[in-house]
Amino acid sequence: MKKIIPMIIALLLIVVVGAIAFGGKILDKYSYSKELADLDEYYGVTNAAVGTGDGNLAIILQDEMVAEQAVVTAGTVYFDLDTVKTYFNEIFYADMNEQKLLFTSADDTSAALFGEKGYSDSEGVHQTEYVTCYLSGDKLYIAAEYVKQFANFSYERFDRHIQIYTEWGVRQTYDVAKDTQLRVKGGIKSPILRELEKGETVELLEQMETWSKVKTSDSVIGYVENKRLTNMSTDVETPVTSYVPAEYVSTGMDGKVSLGWHAIYGVGGNDTLNAMVAEGKGINVIAPTWFSLTDNEGSFQSFASEQYVDKAHGYGLKVWGVWDDFNAGVQIDSNQLFSYTTKRQNLVQNMIATALQYGLDGINIDFEKMSGESRPHFNQFLRELSVQCRQNGLTLSVDNYVPLNSANYSRLDIQGQVADYVIIMGYDEHWGGCGEAGSVASIDYVSGGIDRTLEQVPAEKVVNALPFYTRVWKTEGTQVTDDAIPLCNIEDYLKRVGKEGAAVWDELTCQNYLEWQSGDAVYQIWLEDVESLRVKLNVMNARGIGGVAVWRLGYGTPAAWELVAAYAGSD
Repeated sequence: MKKIIPMIIALLLIVVVGAIAFGGKILDKYSYSKELADLDEYYGVTNAAVGTGDGNLAIILQDEMVAEQAVVTAGTVYFDLDTVKTYFNEIFYADMNEQKLLFTSADDTSAALFGEKGYSDSEGVHQTEYVTCYLSGDKLYIAAEYVKQFANFSYERFDRHIQIYTEWGVRQTYDVAKDTQLRVKGGIKSPILRELEKGETVELLEQMETWSKVKTSDSVIGYVENKRLTNMSTDVETPVTSYVPAEYVSTGMDGKVSLGWHAIYGVGGNDTLNAMVAEGKGINVIAPTWFSLTDNEGSFQSFASEQYVDKAHGYGLKVWGVWDDFNAGVQIDSNQLFSYTTKRQNLVQNMIATALQYGLDGINIDFEKMSGESRPHFNQFLRELSVQCRQNGLTLSVDNYVPLNSANYSRLDIQGQVADYVIIMGYDEHWGGCGEAGSVASIDYVSGGIDRTLEQVPAEKVVNALPFYTRVWKTEGTQVTDDAIPLCNIEDYLKRVGKEGAAVWDELTCQNYLEWQSGDAVYQIWLEDVESLRVKLNVMNARGIGGVAVWRLGYGTPAAWELVAAYAGSD
């Protein structure tokens, strides 16, 4: 017996120890974790702006934490330019050459110098208590308070994050029923973000079976057990509406535009006005190619004539002077020109002064040699030019290549906002010297360009330009050459080569197609004629766009101009 008792005691001890261990595991499994979350890690900030100090802040936009962060400098909240453009207003523009931040609305431009307090606009200089913007490395930071002058949003700063609202609606809230914890994830083992006190109000973001995703009054987002929530209610938020954007008022024409470009390459070209008007039946706008950029400073050559304008007005025509970047025989560095505010403004001021001097009704921009790098700066140029055009009653139109996809870098959506007309040059699908025979303007090319433009530009602002020319392609071995032939000369050409009436309608391109061989050479023509133009005009009419343009006066036939006149006069 004496030997058995120690064994029983040992077994009991083993059972007790096992029970304790097992109970510990059960207790550990079902007990609430007291682990605190690393808030710096949770918010992704390595230099948090805790208290009144400077540093980084995570951004809570509406109810989600975004990748971008705000910074606090000298007690002021700043966002980098990309963040501002993405979430608040993309119109902000930074001139990195002259160290200026610009915001060009429909009627004015506000300008702030990097690293300085205050800004200026047409009303004068305005002082601020904070540095409006500053450059750090290659990033420009803009004060949140300055951004609020040009965008509707609210923000509230906390230790490691900032809450931003750009949209407002109805929010569902609950009271906390008893003291509990807000956790990183739904689960009692998830780390604690902060304590929740009884009676505290939280906003419901997402409700699940036993846990809910909520946001506290200090915009901490986490999870709490449903059993800890009570007294559901709804709150209607009050939106911020202090910023009212200036309205873009169009100075467009009544009815459809019917524009004919008048190619003028010297002052003597002005003498052909009478002949061009006599040919161009149905046009209500004539656009002489008078002005060409001559340097990277904003200078341009001019063949303008006040007598020409007066005579055109006498014919009942509007005159839109054309500014181009390729007819002066000078290679223009578009990035050098448009990325400097001083140069852009010099060009804008000289254009407006010239337009007013000669009594022009509008300005037509035909800059075709721009690099992709210069496009953002060109868009700013258009914004600045559009302000001056509106203030002086000038119609602004911009010429564009056919957009080959919806995300083209020309930003037709911006043009559709700031300009009166966006002109699509619906030709040169296959252009002179491209080395590949094909149509100048097949129907799919034209209709596709119109449709992609309409995705970004209001229909009444879209003008499609027709080619009053075609190309004869010659393929000899591997060499492909071409010659452009105006509509008015096509019939004579076909007679001369003995192919009059030989063309066959091609349903794919909606053009009459002709091919023949002479010696070792193969010749091909996709004809522009009355039939092909009629199809294009029918598409344009069906899309309800703002008008038609023609390249160019002097190239047409009476039958072709009859079609244009009928289209322009249609409802």
